[in-house]
Amino acid sequence: MNKMISIDRRTFLKGSAGFLAVSFVLPADLFAQSSAPDLPGDMKSHPQLSSWLRINADGSVTLFIGKVELGQGALTAVAQVCAEELVVEFDRVQVIAGDTRLSPDEGTTAGSQTMPNCATAVQQAAAEVRQILTNIAAERFDLDGESLAISDGTISGGDNSVTYWELVENLNLEVDATGTAPLLPLSQHRIIGRNVPRIDLPAKIMGEPIYVQDMHLDGMLYGAVARPPTYRARLTSIDLSGVEAMPGVVKVVRNGSFLGVIAERQEQAFAAAEALTAAGEWDVESALPGHDGMKEWLQSTQSTETEWLNKVRGSTTQTAERHEATYYRPYHMHGSIGTSAAVAVFDDEGDMRVWTHSQSVWATAAAIEGMLGLDEGKVHAIHTEGSGCYGHNMADDAAADACILAHQMPGRPIKLQYTRAGEHQWEPYGSAMVNSVSANLDADGNILDWEHHIYSTPHGNRPGGNPGRLLSAQYFDPPFELPVASDGGPPNFSSTRNGLSNYDFPGERVVTHFITEMPLRVSSTRGLGAYANVMAVEQFIDELAVKAGADPVEYRLRYLKDERMRDALIRCAEAFGWDAWEKRANRGRGIAIARYKNFAAITAVAMEVQITPRNGLVRVTRAVASNDGGHIVSPDGIINQVEGGLIQSISWTLKEEVKFDKTRVLSSDWASYPILGFTEVPPVETVLIDRPGEPYLGNGESSQGPSGAALANAIADAIGTRMRDVPFTPDRVKAAIDAAA
Repeated sequence: MNKMISIDRRTFLKGSAGFLAVSFVLPADLFAQSSAPDLPGDMKSHPQLSSWLRINADGSVTLFIGKVELGQGALTAVAQVCAEELVVEFDRVQVIAGDTRLSPDEGTTAGSQTMPNCATAVQQAAAEVRQILTNIAAERFDLDGESLAISDGTISGGDNSVTYWELVENLNLEVDATGTAPLLPLSQHRIIGRNVPRIDLPAKIMGEPIYVQDMHLDGMLYGAVARPPTYRARLTSIDLSGVEAMPGVVKVVRNGSFLGVIAERQEQAFAAAEALTAAGEWDVESALPGHDGMKEWLQSTQSTETEWLNKVRGSTTQTAERHEATYYRPYHMHGSIGTSAAVAVFDDEGDMRVWTHSQSVWATAAAIEGMLGLDEGKVHAIHTEGSGCYGHNMADDAAADACILAHQMPGRPIKLQYTRAGEHQWEPYGSAMVNSVSANLDADGNILDWEHHIYSTPHGNRPGGNPGRLLSAQYFDPPFELPVASDGGPPNFSSTRNGLSNYDFPGERVVTHFITEMPLRVSSTRGLGAYANVMAVEQFIDELAVKAGADPVEYRLRYLKDERMRDALIRCAEAFGWDAWEKRANRGRGIAIARYKNFAAITAVAMEVQITPRNGLVRVTRAVASNDGGHIVSPDGIINQVEGGLIQSISWTLKEEVKFDKTRVLSSDWASYPILGFTEVPPVETVLIDRPGEPYLGNGESSQGPSGAALANAIADAIGTRMRDVPFTPDRVKAAIDAAA
């Protein structure tokens, strides 16, 4: 969190026809009061109304938010909430997001938290501003505020009317929210719950240069980093003279084992970086377990055990049978189609400005300040969209590397973008995991006791203000040490996210075996541990349904007590046509459900697959999802999130695995790390369940787990045997078919 950010919005807003002047935003803790109102979401840490909104004399509204656009349509949904509650047309709202000197610090854009925390804060801020404007108008009209009507920013009463824009001179938003301004009744909603044109799409569709990868500034130079041969390699000696003499090379930068280069053109920087790696003498270590040994490594390496749940069964029913299964998820990449990039410029006054697609601009800026020895607040990070991001990819490293090089070349903008191999082999992966599940059953196949053991390395190594989590800083002399990672606890969890089942079993025990050692670099990837945990829970209960001779939907409903989850499961099955589905050779169906984090959005998924026995090829022929994300703001936005997660999960489940040997990562391109292609994407139908008046739950990560599990269950149904280690590649499916024959 920034302690103090001096802001001159007057300079930033120069040229506006008129505006509410705001000189600075004070730190959150300055507002702490013993009698502080109960404010929603991120307004708790940013109660001042001017932190969120500005009413402009030109008839527009500027909305400041700390959450950023990752392609998920979040800015549009939040702007809808703002326009609704302020009672203005949607196109009057302009959004400034993720600027460390303009926006409120809302932390990292992650965990499906934009709607629950940002949108609710914006909604309350807009309601408070509407109330203040109404009170000003009432005083001017000498009327009761309750008697006034508002339409698109125009307040009317009797024969009087005035616009918000005409009241700007009398408006002071440098006040804290009261938390008492009433929200509009649901009956008056005109914008929430309907689709509006996404504010980020026109430029993308028209190919305008909106991504950080497209940026070009006058006088710009290009940077590249020469990575060591492996994670733990150290540079013992190097002669830089050959590289310094290469065409276009402006400067070579060395700090310990860190090597970087600045050149006139990008291809010159790439060539020089490659030459730097080759010119160095490196001390290389070979101590990785290799991808084939990772499953055993996870179960045998020293770990810290935490028992999260131990619900002891009250009945004395005799156990008739015990069933056990172990599931494995390998390392997964973010696999961003566009490689990470950043642009940085270090000015003569010692300020660093960096354009980055990081999801955590404040914390990353703080980490860069620590790395370069700059004072707090000297790095101004400006979020600029990048292509593809599912958590902590290399956006933060790119920002740091651009700043390292810009620091050596004051006054010249430096653009840095990684190569495909540089992105694939050095990004923080989603952790490999093992899930061991067992159950005691009665004579009818009913579950008596359920036990789930989760084995995982960390899921969270975002910069968090610590230079040791920036890749290049770990190679400095002296190096910034990577902090020992910790695991998250309830309610969000990390490795254990969705490890506790959503079912009401008579007995249930859940234990996490957390391993701080990291053979490969890992950090936050979409859903953290939820994908592997939901995969395990929803595959295992499917296995038990098959053993009991029960229908998988009916068997789940025996233990599912959450009425909204039951509704979502039934709606999904109905839309899929579960009861009318007819079994055919080499075809299978599967279903699964989860409530993300056990308290957020609910997604159920049903899939049908077709298997080609001679080669093991799996084709998903169709998918149906039902989703309960609470009160729906943007129907299209939720559908896009659910479908996107579902498709990515199919790719994870069928194709993706980071390959590595004892020394290095071997997955360096799309051939060695294949992902789902457009021709393999099935038709997807999404059923939305709206809950007006209920909290916004966020949907960015709700569909990965149930989608992978539904696919696994459909494959098992098609081939008559269960596969438990993803990815389900054709070779593995063919081997499973042959083994079962």
